[in-house]
Amino acid sequence: MKTLEINNVVWKEGDYVVAQCLNVNVSSFGDTKELALTNLQGALELYFEDNDDEGVNIIKNPEIVNSILNLRDIHSSAYK
Repeated sequence: MKTLEINNVVWKEGDYVVAQCLNVNVSSFGDTKELALTNLQGALELYFEDNDDEGVNIIKNPEIVNSILNLRDIHSSAYK
């Protein structure tokens, strides 16, 4: 059995907790952090049944960085 170290992020969204894998585009949710991570584990297992691990992004020491997006610039006439 091959093992793979992955990075996940969790956050509260409304009444649920969302868990998302940073290495592949897989996410899940649950009523608690523990349930969201358990559900994510199941989703990842299903993902890797159909996909090999060659496309997995290796992420070392991820860091959450806050930024500010100026929406006024996005909706300017240059984008219309």
